[in-house]
Amino acid sequence: MTKLYAMFDGEVFRPEEPVSLSPNTQVRITVELAEAGQEGKKKASFLETARSLKLQGPPDWSSRL
Repeated sequence: MTKLYAMFDGEVFRPEEPVSLSPNTQVRITVELAEAGQEGKKKASFLETARSLKLQGPPDWSSRL
């Protein structure tokens, strides 16, 4: 499976990058709107974000609940 970004010009979808498919190759397309300015950027997961904060605390935070 290949993920690609495309622009819809009102009639057809135009890929933003070259596609390595032979002409007349049948594909299945699922359309999902891209967030403005986020094309091609991987979103950080919650755990990646939490780890990047380098918070200090006990190894088991639940022990203080």
